[in-house]
Amino acid sequence: MSSKKTRHPSINIGISDGDREKIVRGLSALLADSYTLYLMTHNFHWNVTGPQFNSLHLMFMGQYTEQWNALDIIAERIRALGHPAPGTYKEFVKLASIKEVEGVPRADAMIGHLVAAQEATARTARKLFPLVEAANDQPTADLLTQRLEVHEKTAWMLRSLLEE
Repeated sequence: MSSKKTRHPSINIGISDGDREKIVRGLSALLADSYTLYLMTHNFHWNVTGPQFNSLHLMFMGQYTEQWNALDIIAERIRALGHPAPGTYKEFVKLASIKEVEGVPRADAMIGHLVAAQEATARTARKLFPLVEAANDQPTADLLTQRLEVHEKTAWMLRSLLEE
């Protein structure tokens, strides 16, 4: 094995190294929340039962599919900022604000867990805005805006199912 240190080309995109590192920390937390939300939604898709089975099974599939596609967008933004994206369960558990749900809850409890997880993911995204705006990082701001729109709308739709 060579003792030479691997050199990476410097990144000069108009965002300082320190700001890129801080943004990546926030995006890594967003990726962890997004992955945890994806896994929770897919789990509930597989395990939902009851009178709302068909509609929830299909709704959850649409939601986890959208979430799966978002994971790549978030991870690729981290890479574009010059850092490795977290990609293990161990890293995600450490970074995520969402806790895993144990067992198989009833359908209405699943919906409640998903509302809370969608809202938590939105909060994680929203926390990044001041830093991203100060760093003049429009691509990350655009990504965050898109994710917020999805999480807030999905939380509203899920909450609507819990109303009498």
